[in-house]
Amino acid sequence: MSISVPGPQPGGTIDRQITEEASLVIPATGDLRVEALALEGETVAQGQPLFRDLRHDGLITCAPMAGRVARLDIDSARRLRQVTLFHEPGAGRYERSPLPLDQRDLQTLTEHLRAAGLWQLLRARPFGGLADPARPPAAIFVMALDTRPGAPDPRRALDGQEAHFASGLAALAALTAQTEGPIFLCHREGAAPVQGPGPRIRLLPAAPLHPWGLAGLHIHAQRPATPDRPVWDIAAEDVAAIGALLDTGLLPETRLVSLTGTGLRETRLVRCQPWADLRGLCQGHVRPGQNTILSGSLLEGRPARWLLGTDRQATITAYHPSHGRGHWFLSALSHAARPLPLIPTAALEQSMGGALPAVALLRAIASGDAETAQTLGVLSLLPEDLALADYVTGAEPRLSALLAALLARMAEEEAA
Repeated sequence: MSISVPGPQPGGTIDRQITEEASLVIPATGDLRVEALALEGETVAQGQPLFRDLRHDGLITCAPMAGRVARLDIDSARRLRQVTLFHEPGAGRYERSPLPLDQRDLQTLTEHLRAAGLWQLLRARPFGGLADPARPPAAIFVMALDTRPGAPDPRRALDGQEAHFASGLAALAALTAQTEGPIFLCHREGAAPVQGPGPRIRLLPAAPLHPWGLAGLHIHAQRPATPDRPVWDIAAEDVAAIGALLDTGLLPETRLVSLTGTGLRETRLVRCQPWADLRGLCQGHVRPGQNTILSGSLLEGRPARWLLGTDRQATITAYHPSHGRGHWFLSALSHAARPLPLIPTAALEQSMGGALPAVALLRAIASGDAETAQTLGVLSLLPEDLALADYVTGAEPRLSALLAALLARMAEEEAA
């Protein structure tokens, strides 16, 4: 069971646009401590190391484009707050040596991906966060399907990248060599992105209906995550990026991003760099009036100036002021200390795809009942998996925020 949500699906031609600025901004609640590998004012090639994570040995972040480091905000405790680049096309691309097939073992691959800034593309469950190379996964889920409203079709992102995608899949299989865990390739029914997959690569077709383009539901159904048996997931285009690095020694310059929403004259598909300036991407394409730019979909997107993390879409919404009079009782409910009640409906059940007992699970999350939530499958989920439930319920506080707090508490208890 699935549910439809509003949002045009972008199609047509794909433009290429490198914005004049790109920036990574760490939120005030973040605590990323780094050692700078490039100084403010220095010119860097695309793919050149920018900084090293001091808390994760060998973990590097690289420049998303050729440019000049215009701002590098690191405080006295070495916390990174912001890094901004101005585009300098003449700075070129940073070249590494390709990794021969006979050297693609677990340790070498791990070190290579961490040094090139691609390890961060792997996401671990339970609890989210970086994949831990010391704890090999029970399985890896590759998402070649994205059903969020307005999301670009991952199959188009793989056009011309089929050989690199196959190399990336083989590398993922090497990362699970110790556990012999499978690589699940989630794809649209009738449109597998590879032919003749390897022995541990399992095709997992799904209907192109939301929320079946989210990894959490497939993980719960196929290989539920536990603290002792973590599961990783990664986007298909990122797998092709891993293959390109191993085959050519170069990091891809762009990713496929969709621009949708009521604030645009028409939807767009564009290949741009990570951390791209969303205002620059939208310039000349927005409708007159006040608009809000979200990095992400209409469901879980966050207001942002820059393309966040691994987001592959931006939503531009027109501002519509409300002229209705508020009611004191609704206002009191919205500011209550306890969450609003969850009313069982078909839409609520369908917001979890029918894969989990939605009402019972969401009530356990809302009440902070970690034991019941774990029994019902919460360890396979991340906040993004509840964005559709937030949409159909209008719950306050948001269920995704309550899940994030519950997972953080469970992670602390597990580490204690």
